[in-house]
Order: sequence, then C-alpha cells, then structure tokens
Amino acid sequence: MSDGARENGDRGNLKTDEAALSARLQRLGEGLARQRADETSNGSGRGRATTASGYAKGFRLSSELVAGVAVGAGLGWLADRWLGIAPWGLIIFLLLGFAAGVLNVMRSAGVVPERQSPESRKR
Repeated sequence: MSDGARENGDRGNLKTDEAALSARLQRLGEGLARQRADETSNGSGRGRATTASGYAKGFRLSSELVAGVAVGAGLGWLADRWLGIAPWGLIIFLLLGFAAGVLNVMRSAGVVPERQSPESRKR
C-alpha cells in the first residue's frame, strides 16, 4: 500500500517538474524572440559591418606580420644558398623579417606614424 502511494506521489512531482520546465522553456523562447526583434530594429546591420570591419583589420594585420617573416626567411634561405653561410643568413634575415613585420603592423594599426619624405618635412 505504501509503495502505491509513493509511486503516485512521485508521478505528481514529475508532472509538476515537467510543467515548471515547460513554462521556463516558453519564457526563454519569448525572451529570445524579443531580443532578436530588438536587434533587428536597432540596426543589427551596423553591428555586423563593425564586426566584419574588425575581422578585415585583424586579417590585414596578421598578413602584414606573416608576410614580413616569410620574406625575411626567403631572403635568408637565398643568402645561405648563394653565399654558403648556412644557417646564419636564414637566422639573421628571419629576425630582420620579424622586426619589419612588427613595424608594418604597428604602422597599419596607427601606433607608429608613417615615415615622411624629406620634401613633406620642409613644409
């Protein structure tokens, strides 16, 4: 007899838990729908453009660094082949390429000002 009462009590709790869970799920869905509606009405396109612009700038900066290192490594490898000074040419030019890449990244990011020609300095 007590086993039957316990099972009925558990079923009642289970139904109550399912109802509470269902209500929470419905409130969550409504909240998400409101948030999506707010984003579309507040210019979500502008946010996407800003994000895309950030990705573009990040890609540009990373490619500046990688290009500097790659060109330095290539010139170092060629110097090693032609002059027979392996591995010193590669090491030196790789470090110079890294320094040039970092300088280009800093210039692109606006941290370091662009180099001016002597004619523009006179003005």
